[in-house]
Amino acid sequence: MFSFANPEFLYLLVILPAIAGLYLLERMARKKNMAAFGREEQVMQLMPNVSSRKPLVRLIIILLLLAMVIIILARPRAGAGKKSTGTTSGIEVVVAMDVSNSMNASSTSDPQGMSRLQRSKMIMEKLIERLRNDKVALVVFAGKPYMQMPMTIDGQSAKMFLNGINTSMVPLQGTAIGSAIDMASQAFTKGSKASKSIILITDAENFEDDAVDAAKQASSNDIQVNVIGIGTSEGAPIPASDGGYMVDDSGQTVISSLDEEKAQQIAKAGGGTYVQGNATDAVEVLDDTLKKLSNSNLSQLTFTKKDEQFPVFAWIALVLLIANVLLLNSKNPWLAKHDFFNAKKETQQ
Repeated sequence: MFSFANPEFLYLLVILPAIAGLYLLERMARKKNMAAFGREEQVMQLMPNVSSRKPLVRLIIILLLLAMVIIILARPRAGAGKKSTGTTSGIEVVVAMDVSNSMNASSTSDPQGMSRLQRSKMIMEKLIERLRNDKVALVVFAGKPYMQMPMTIDGQSAKMFLNGINTSMVPLQGTAIGSAIDMASQAFTKGSKASKSIILITDAENFEDDAVDAAKQASSNDIQVNVIGIGTSEGAPIPASDGGYMVDDSGQTVISSLDEEKAQQIAKAGGGTYVQGNATDAVEVLDDTLKKLSNSNLSQLTFTKKDEQFPVFAWIALVLLIANVLLLNSKNPWLAKHDFFNAKKETQQ
């Protein structure tokens, strides 16, 4: 499968026809200026070393060169896919991780402590190591949820996707926990009889929807909802891009706190367990909760990482660049004495 890591750069391809149009206008203006000195054929005879075709060839080379550079910027990738490697016994787990800006705040009362997002990653990495025969999928959310990794039994792939999570990957800010639970509920394998569990990692500052109702709906579909509460009730300031902390409209520093009561309500409604993320036994408690779920046969799907393909286009761009440098607007001296295009006419005469 072929894809692009930065597809937005492909919009730059629209400049290619614009450049071609400018070239056409320039050639029309040139032809008009030459007409002031006489017929084009006669004027060209006064410039025997000027090629009338090489400018067009150079334009084509330049356009192709620009196209290669744009494709390189878009980072073409190929080779990603999934393959079945048999069956195993286990459960299916979907991790729904909060990536809103508040997750950049400290997970402790110390503003300089480990961020909530970093602690979330640490907890999940340890838990994934224990999910040896279980499938796992990954959903990230802020103001809107996104599927980050589909269901797989490949723990290494899960860790790879987990490490790439950051708070800037979701453009719409907010905390839509209910929508995240809904999307996580759709991430399980269709028709699978395996036990299903959602692990929600959040500071529970929900402002977008009814997360408790979404957890109840998931529970009614035999999906367990467990919650890891990240942060403290005392709260911590949210780091800003300028090195300071976020402030509200009145200039006061924004303090983000863990809504532990709301997190517990979500876990209760989802028939799961609530765990405080700062607890030393957080991973063990979650692991014990998941082990209580019954196991079933699962097909094993391994996801392969996409390989970067930009070197191919980089080599093509290099060849085009060299060709553009070597190609002069004037005729090549060793070809100047030959008129390949009029040879046929002279023969006919």
